Amino acid sequence: MRMADIIRKKRDRVALTPEEIRFFVQGVASGEIPDYQASALCMAIFLNGMSDEETVALTGEMVHSGAVMDWSDIPGRKVDKHSTGGVGDKTSLILAPIAAAAGVVVPMVSGRGLGHTGGTLDKLESIPGFSVRLSAERFREVLKSCKLVLAGQTAELAPADRKLYALRDVTATVESIPLIASSILSKKLAEGIDALLLDVKVGSGAFMKKPADALRLARTLVAIGHSHGKQVVALLTDMDQPLGTHVGNSLEVIESVNVLRGQVENDLSELSLELAAHMLVLGQVAANLSQARRRVRELVQKGAALKKFQEVVAAQGGDPQALEDFARLPSAKRTEVVAAPSRGFVQRIQAEEVGISAMLLGAGRARAEDPVDHGAGIVLHRKVGDAVEEGAPLATLYFNDATHRDEARSRLLAAYTLGAQPPARGKLIRRIITSST
Repeated sequence: MRMADIIRKKRDRVALTPEEIRFFVQGVASGEIPDYQASALCMAIFLNGMSDEETVALTGEMVHSGAVMDWSDIPGRKVDKHSTGGVGDKTSLILAPIAAAAGVVVPMVSGRGLGHTGGTLDKLESIPGFSVRLSAERFREVLKSCKLVLAGQTAELAPADRKLYALRDVTATVESIPLIASSILSKKLAEGIDALLLDVKVGSGAFMKKPADALRLARTLVAIGHSHGKQVVALLTDMDQPLGTHVGNSLEVIESVNVLRGQVENDLSELSLELAAHMLVLGQVAANLSQARRRVRELVQKGAALKKFQEVVAAQGGDPQALEDFARLPSAKRTEVVAAPSRGFVQRIQAEEVGISAMLLGAGRARAEDPVDHGAGIVLHRKVGDAVEEGAPLATLYFNDATHRDEARSRLLAAYTLGAQPPARGKLIRRIITSST
């Protein structure tokens, strides 16, 4: 079997056999297939797609390219959550501690930033000392003691996906439903979870910009998870503007902590608490969503959720005091306010442009090897529907390196659309998908 022949088949829109998919995945995992051939097949898949059968086979092979975790010695139902990515999407930092504080076991494996979106691992690494690189043994120890672990893929977990994930980011093949679905589920199924909550973003700042594409992805993910015997629920959520007000790694940690303190009420807190409620139901520590919502609010109000976050930060080598004293977090030496060019109401904020602006300031990476400035980012002072006067602050840029500041400022300003009348408010949660819907 030759890789060139497999690439040619997919280029010519011919379905791959399970044996060909196995050859590809095993070759990526072992390093026998070079990056240029793996990238070529990813592009062919991006352009021509995969059947449901091919996607199921690809996911299964990626799961078994490494170890599959077994948590049977840890009491409790194991539930994880995954978001398809968006600008300002920091919900994992909020809902995971809430769920763990409620008694759900959360073995959360996350990724780094892709393009204009931020990665959970990058946000966590802005906490001084926090280690996302855990051995399988240490992963188990933290999970057993805290009921929660927040880490990257171990070397043993879905190694084929780890390699393809990095390649997709730099070869413009991220927005492919078969590749997204197999990437997400290979990690999650290899985690040994019982259930999975999916936050599928749709809108200008999401990889899935069209509702029909997001719905197709959600249904694909739920169906594949169900075929592997897992309970999966997917929420289609809005990403037509950034989520919350803070974009950038340490800035997003700050906003997340303030939600856990009960000090923030905005779209971020609304979505995070609702997702946490779904986690509690999937974890079978709440009988229904109404009961789960009450429990979630109680855990936040009593400080149990924030305490759980501090507990896991300490267990993973981080400074838990940084969640009390934000001066311990990385910060930017320079700031610049972006003012409104006219008065009116914010009609739209092009989320992708905000994400690119933050990346230009250093908060993200254009290439896989780029470093990240954990203190850089953007704080939005006005969101969709807010009134603004001419010259009033729309946002503040935070940066240490001014090389791309002017471009970042121009892009951010262009991301805002102002109008004379308040806009209609869209739904934050557009739809809920289960195996029966």
